[in-house]
Amino acid sequence: MKQVRIGGQAVLEGIMMKGPESYSLAVRKPDGEVAVEVTPYRSLCERKGLQRVPILRGIINFIESLYIGIKTLMHSSEYFEDEEETPAGKAGKSGTAPEKKLRSEKTEEEKAKEEKENKGYMIGTLLVSLIFAIGLFVLLPSFLGGLLLKLTDQQWVANLSEGILRLLIFLAYVAIISRVEEIKRTFMYHGAEHKAINCLEAGDDLTPENVLKHTRFHKRCGTSFVFIVMIISIIVFMFVHTEIMWLRLLSRILLIPVIAGLSYEVLQYAGRHENACSRIMSAPGLWVQRLTTKEPDLSMAEVAIWAVEQVIDVREYLECVRNNSFE
Repeated sequence: MKQVRIGGQAVLEGIMMKGPESYSLAVRKPDGEVAVEVTPYRSLCERKGLQRVPILRGIINFIESLYIGIKTLMHSSEYFEDEEETPAGKAGKSGTAPEKKLRSEKTEEEKAKEEKENKGYMIGTLLVSLIFAIGLFVLLPSFLGGLLLKLTDQQWVANLSEGILRLLIFLAYVAIISRVEEIKRTFMYHGAEHKAINCLEAGDDLTPENVLKHTRFHKRCGTSFVFIVMIISIIVFMFVHTEIMWLRLLSRILLIPVIAGLSYEVLQYAGRHENACSRIMSAPGLWVQRLTTKEPDLSMAEVAIWAVEQVIDVREYLECVRNNSFE
């Protein structure tokens, strides 16, 4: 078995896990049952042989992660809009395995209808999310930093101030939304996701009790990625000098893919190595995860396990970890 590194995301009352050939969505419904769906998916990098191209693979991974993340987050909310039970994709309170419903099992007519109904809403949500994020975390700090140029002719002062302001806005935003009750529970599922992955990578059996024993922090977390993006943006923007406001703002937008690609490489290095350099790279992101992850309960750990088991052969993976026998 080849060594693979799965990753995931917390959604509304559940978890999305992405493996090498599919991603799963496990959601705890209001009646206590668990709904699980599996969607076959291979990254464009793997299909086109781009996984060895630095920077570009990070840009593609960022776009794909954003797409899958928003898609599964929206889909998880559907379980709370319509609580009518269906025969597939659920587990009873007795603990029996939920029936997996692969997207490939749906008829072409069902697929076409589903895609037609969701595509427009998905695109609209994605665009609104991007506009909000770019406006709040990119353009606003850049605009305020540009105003400093009227007080000082030192570009580095304005650019450094912009970067510090961006970090403060991000931390304040996370601190504010963490007070919302629904977000608190999502952060608990975020912690369960990390604990399940840490349990798997440590070679421990995936039981709820074992999962809860592990740390809720993980080097490859999306929170760490965002924080690394903030740091890399400070470094990159320090070399972009312009006093024209519209050009300053445009340069920030155009450099987003480059910064995302560079940040991906840093995150991957930190996640694959255990040395002083990787620990320094990981430290800020792990600290911020204290805000974006919370300690989960036993039921959340169970949901995380269901999500993991749908995208990887857990038994074979654990044997390879324990025997150090990956290809």
